[in-house]
Amino acid sequence: MQLLLCYYNFMIQGKQIYLRHLNTHDVNRLFEYELKNREFFTPTSFTRNDAYYNLDNIRKNIEHYQKEINEKSSYRFGIFLNSNHQFIGMIALNDILWSLKTSYVGYSLDHKFTHQGYMFEALSLIIDYSFNDLKLHRLEAGVMPSNHASYKVLERCGFVREGLLRKNVHINGHWEDHYIYGLLNEKDI
Repeated sequence: MQLLLCYYNFMIQGKQIYLRHLNTHDVNRLFEYELKNREFFTPTSFTRNDAYYNLDNIRKNIEHYQKEINEKSSYRFGIFLNSNHQFIGMIALNDILWSLKTSYVGYSLDHKFTHQGYMFEALSLIIDYSFNDLKLHRLEAGVMPSNHASYKVLERCGFVREGLLRKNVHINGHWEDHYIYGLLNEKDI
């Protein structure tokens, strides 16, 4: 993993992809990403109303992401292809609790780029960054039991299923159960 500073800001370089913080230059690409993947994300993402899908809301979200980065409470990254700098997804360290040295990982990927190893690489980069640079002790992730692809990538990256959170997240109009996965920093045990 290579950490770089670029025109946009902080970057994490991988083999096929790189991660960088989203900024206001990304409003249109994030808006298009959300629109074209709306149907694909609906069965597994928190319930969103129509107001979520507008340019002003996306701009406010990115401004909020920047505020979280400045406060060191969450780090949200866009996932970009090295070959052509195409934006293909998002990955985040959410709700960092520095006193416990823990964070929740969340991610999404454009439906056209699933099952090609991109999320495995993005998650691997985030794990490395979390444990080696931020010195976090633990990462957690929640995933619906029906979302096989998501929990398979977590398991492939070393996450362990620790339990079931009943009716935990409101998704597509219903409260859904989520498996809770955890990964410990082996250097901090």
